[in-house]
Amino acid sequence: MEQLKEKLTALVKELEKEKHDQVMQRLDDLVSVYPFNEYEFLISSLMGYGKISLDEYYELRDDYIARNLYMYVFEISAPRGFGEAWAQGHLKEIAPELVKPTKKLDPDYSGQYDFLLDEKIRIEVKASRAVDFDSREALYVKALSSDSKKRFDMNFQQVKPDCCDVFVWVGVWRDVIRYWVLSSNEVANNKYYSPGQHRGNTGEGQLHLKDDNIGEFPAYEAKPRELLEKIRAAYKRQKNA
Repeated sequence: MEQLKEKLTALVKELEKEKHDQVMQRLDDLVSVYPFNEYEFLISSLMGYGKISLDEYYELRDDYIARNLYMYVFEISAPRGFGEAWAQGHLKEIAPELVKPTKKLDPDYSGQYDFLLDEKIRIEVKASRAVDFDSREALYVKALSSDSKKRFDMNFQQVKPDCCDVFVWVGVWRDVIRYWVLSSNEVANNKYYSPGQHRGNTGEGQLHLKDDNIGEFPAYEAKPRELLEKIRAAYKRQKNA
C-alpha cells in the first residue's frame, strides 16, 4: 500500500498546479465507499489527465499484485477462518499426503492435532500474519511486506506440545508465505516458549515470532516442496530426544 500511495502521490505532484490543486482538494473531501476509494480516485484522475496511459496502468496493477499476492489472507477476519480453514487448507494443497485424523485412524483422537502423516506423525498447524506492531488500523491496512523494517509480532497461541509430535508454523506476509517445522520438544524447550497462556490451562502456552528473533529460526524453515521431508525429520528428532 505504501509504495502504491507514494507512486501515485509523486505522479499527482507532477501535474500542472491547477490540476494538482483540484485533485488534492477533492481528495481531502473524498468519501470512500467500496470499491471507490482514494486509490481508485487517484488512478482514475491521473488517467483522465493523461498522466498514466492504459499500458502504464496495467504495469502499475501487475506490480502491485506481485507485491501483495497474499493480501486476501489479511482480509480473513474470523480467527478460526484464518487459523483453521485457510491455514490447514493451504497446507493440504501443498502436501496432499497430510491426512485429517479420525477415530478410525487414531482411536485416541479428540481434536487435539490437525493432521496425520504416515499414519503415525501427529501434526499441529499454527498460523499468524505479519502486521505493523505499532499500528491500530485494520489488518489489511497494517499488513507488512517481507522486506519491511517495521516491528511485527506473530503470536502462535494455544500451543500444546504434549498433544502432537510436530508443529508446522505458517507465517504470512503480503508477498510471501514462510514455513517452519519443529518437533514438539523443540517448541516446549525453546527459550521463547511461554507455558501457561491461560490460567488453569495446563500444558498450553504460546510463542512470539518477532522481527527481533525470527533470525534465530533458520534451521527450522522449510520450502513448500520440503515440508514432508522436514516433518519426517522433526518426528525422528522427537523420537530420538
